[in-house]
Amino acid sequence: MKADPTTAYPGPSRIHLAAFPPKERWDDWTELDSQAWPRRKERHYSLVPTTCFNCESACGLLAYIDKDTNQIQKFEGNPENPGSRGRNCAKGPATLNQITDPDRILYPLKRAGKRGEGKWERVGWDEVLDHLASRIRKAIVEDRRQEIMYHVGRPGEDGFTERILAAWGVDGHNSHTNICSSGAREGYQLWMGLDRPSPDHANAKVILLISAHLESGHYFNPHAQRVIDGKASGAKLIVFDTRLSNTATHADYFIAPYPGSEAAILLSIANYLIQNNLYNREFVRRWWNWEEYLDQRSEVGDQRSEKDSFKEFERILKKLYSDYTFEFAAKESGVDVKTIEEIAKVVATAGTRFSSHNWRSVTSGVSHGWTVARALFMLNALLGAVATEGGVFPNAWNKFVPKPIHTPPHPKMWGEVNWPAEFPLQCTRCLFSCRVCLRMDAANSILISPAFTTRCGRIPTAFHGSKFLLMKT
Repeated sequence: MKADPTTAYPGPSRIHLAAFPPKERWDDWTELDSQAWPRRKERHYSLVPTTCFNCESACGLLAYIDKDTNQIQKFEGNPENPGSRGRNCAKGPATLNQITDPDRILYPLKRAGKRGEGKWERVGWDEVLDHLASRIRKAIVEDRRQEIMYHVGRPGEDGFTERILAAWGVDGHNSHTNICSSGAREGYQLWMGLDRPSPDHANAKVILLISAHLESGHYFNPHAQRVIDGKASGAKLIVFDTRLSNTATHADYFIAPYPGSEAAILLSIANYLIQNNLYNREFVRRWWNWEEYLDQRSEVGDQRSEKDSFKEFERILKKLYSDYTFEFAAKESGVDVKTIEEIAKVVATAGTRFSSHNWRSVTSGVSHGWTVARALFMLNALLGAVATEGGVFPNAWNKFVPKPIHTPPHPKMWGEVNWPAEFPLQCTRCLFSCRVCLRMDAANSILISPAFTTRCGRIPTAFHGSKFLLMKT
């Protein structure tokens, strides 16, 4: 049956979402008032596109504004939005509660009694700004910058606040990210220099999601839509999670490993790809820094040709990861050997159409959790599923953020930490994450300690340019 163009709106996905008014009638849309039933009372609306910000997905909404009262009557999805495509979670329409909530705070309040008494008085914005500015200025003048901290739930201003704090010489910018996605971002940053992956689930052949990924139900409805699109097109869905999440209920393979052991499983899959030559050799040869790695090994001479050298790297790669067997992963994770092997074989069939994601939970609630995201993206890097259809893109590639002509330098200080004479770090140049040791001289300059050791045997000649991650003492 063909959809009626006067009542049905096809939307960007061309799937005829009949519940949406056609765009040509958004300026004057008529509906019957459901509360007037059984009387037929018409209400006339202007439909104004807007954005939901109950999470950072920023799905599209349409605000239904009553033409008689100029009040927002309701919110529904915007079928023109390319991300959410008119399909919103319950938080989108519930935005109306935030607008009409009688307890919504509409002006600044100042505590009038003791903390906890619940006594407040209304004050003006000038008083608030003058009070905060005077306290911040006093701390800066008295060189107490470490006592100034700006905390925000979810920053959405593309670095403006950071520039202000840097101009003040303050290193106190904190946000929700510190206890959420920062661990996973570290793992991605070490691989591709960008910390936010953008998986193309809709066109993937195999989708691997770990723990609290963006699609597991707590937010990011647009990602969840693409996971279902991918499955509808035949993609296999693999989920590692200790919970039976919304995503796990749709998985072809769902396993619940011991928290923190996910990296062991991922390395065993990587080892399977390496030992059986199932990785994308041309991608690895072109994009991995294997030449730099070989330069650091004494047994590899400069006289070798590039072809011979890459073969040498492949030989070393097989040896380096040979310990990460399925049996090793099973012992670490509590997952059956045969299950891990079956998952590895499915991953190997993906080619460049391998999409993956991990965002928080295991990467934020477990010591060295960042290694999980790092080991996960290694599978993409082995398969060549990076910036490919059905793979994982660095999402900042096409994001334009205008920057000012003059940007203040970042503060030289980093909090107020009294470092010991020597302190441990982790080398992050490869997945072994060797423990190393640095020390500070009398001028507080960082020097390499004689105790510096790595599995590859490299003794660097300079600290500058090396990649390290601070460890707790």
